[in-house]
Amino acid sequence: MPAPSSTSSTSCAASYRAALGAALPRVSLGAILLTHGLPKLLHTAHGAMADPMASSIRLIRDGAGLPFAPQLATLVMLIETAGALLLMLGLGTRAVALAIFAEMIGIARVLGPTWPWLERGIEYPVLMGCVALSIALTGGGPWSLDAWWRRRG
Repeated sequence: MPAPSSTSSTSCAASYRAALGAALPRVSLGAILLTHGLPKLLHTAHGAMADPMASSIRLIRDGAGLPFAPQLATLVMLIETAGALLLMLGLGTRAVALAIFAEMIGIARVLGPTWPWLERGIEYPVLMGCVALSIALTGGGPWSLDAWWRRRG
């Protein structure tokens, strides 16, 4: 009986690491976003914000000066709830990640002048935007529903 090949075990370990490397940021980012989206959806307090949905509407209207603030805040809430769940599952991964990237760029742009890097900082949305862009570029990985769907069909 031949000895097991070290090449096949190395290949298996590399494949496992690559799959985990794709799944971990995808699931982590989705979970973090969900903790921001659910309070908006349920109109419950989140940290210092008594009503995160109302705060989002004010930020979009007053901070960004954009029209249709309630509708845009609803879009943000959908990205942070349904989008977060889809991202965690790896379904529609690239499109969802691009939507998250766009949201984070918008947040960083609006908060940048009022939240300097070291005080309450914008580094959080910048980092989340970079992670989202990375996911959009690489896809959901082999442990995603996107990959399962491709293998199936």
